[in-house]
Amino acid sequence: MSLVFITTGFAQGKAGNFSFILLDGQVLNKLNNNYHERDTAAVKEVNRLIREADSLLKAGPYSVTFEKTKLAPSGNKHDYVSQAPYWWADSSKANGKPYIRKDGRRNPEIYLLHDASQMGKMSSSVKHLALAYYFTGNQQYAEKARQLLKVWFIDADTRMNPNLNYAQYIPGINDGRGIGIIETVGLTSVPDAITLLQTSKYFDAAFIAGIKQWYRAYANWLLTSKNGKAERSQINNHGTNYDMQLANFALFIGNKILAIKVIREFTIPRIDQQFTTDGMQPLELVRTKSWDYNTMNLNAWCKLAVIADHLNIDLWHEQTLDGKGIKGAIQFLLPYALGQKQWTYPEIGKFDYGNMKHIVHAAKDKYPDVSFKEFYNKFPADSQLQLLN
Repeated sequence: MSLVFITTGFAQGKAGNFSFILLDGQVLNKLNNNYHERDTAAVKEVNRLIREADSLLKAGPYSVTFEKTKLAPSGNKHDYVSQAPYWWADSSKANGKPYIRKDGRRNPEIYLLHDASQMGKMSSSVKHLALAYYFTGNQQYAEKARQLLKVWFIDADTRMNPNLNYAQYIPGINDGRGIGIIETVGLTSVPDAITLLQTSKYFDAAFIAGIKQWYRAYANWLLTSKNGKAERSQINNHGTNYDMQLANFALFIGNKILAIKVIREFTIPRIDQQFTTDGMQPLELVRTKSWDYNTMNLNAWCKLAVIADHLNIDLWHEQTLDGKGIKGAIQFLLPYALGQKQWTYPEIGKFDYGNMKHIVHAAKDKYPDVSFKEFYNKFPADSQLQLLN
């Protein structure tokens, strides 16, 4: 496809009519309007997206049954399998087992398993194809997205079983654990992608219902399985991301009662567990990649707050009696992002500010008494699409 301005009349003003879960409809609508009005920056940005979507037309499909290098103990190739990233062979043992933990240091063995990368490519590709369809109305992007979703969620020969019984297993210790549930966080982008694609002839009601059936089964597994219950009990970022996934999936399948239950019964009690009165996140500050874990966890909190907005629950201003809450956590991190304070907590990786950009964008209109101007001056958005979540 030639990278020129494409006008179909398809998407003009459409974002305002869609009901998204996490996607920022205002940003999308503004970019769409600018694109159709031939604003130079918007045309350049959307054309870059189109170029990427074009490259995806011949990519994939993806499946947990492809490039399978290890079967789960179940012997079923449809079961997702991954290995714990921070666990390494014990050199003092002849067979290296049981493995020992080295926090923040990824064992390259994990890349010998491909289910996680297959899922990541599927989720990312569907999101980019959906956006390209939204801006252009070109059915080839929707057709490709349908193929990817059908292979992953529906086709009997290739679909993933809706469980994570064998995620992040530790050699010599277990066959899988609840902590692995964080690996399906990428699936939270699929519902909004389907919302963008629902006007296409390739996304009929029966097809969308089939995908929702998978999400319904997976949500039930998250609620009732041993691993699901174990992850829900985690009081750090794993608990946060469990809630964010389950609340997202609940809204997608139309179970508003479950989404409210997640926010009120699971998430709100975590405020007291995870934050201090001065905004610190002690459970993340002790990690060897403390900046990364602090911003990653707080970004998940902001996504939960966006989801809660749909339920008429104001998680942004929810606080304990002594003042713990999202706002304080943002105020704690801002001076470090701006270089006004030096980060003195453990950090063996590079300082990345991608999560912080999403945090500030999501929160900027929630706290009028907090100035985000300096942050935007230091970290201007490289593109509007980066702010979409």
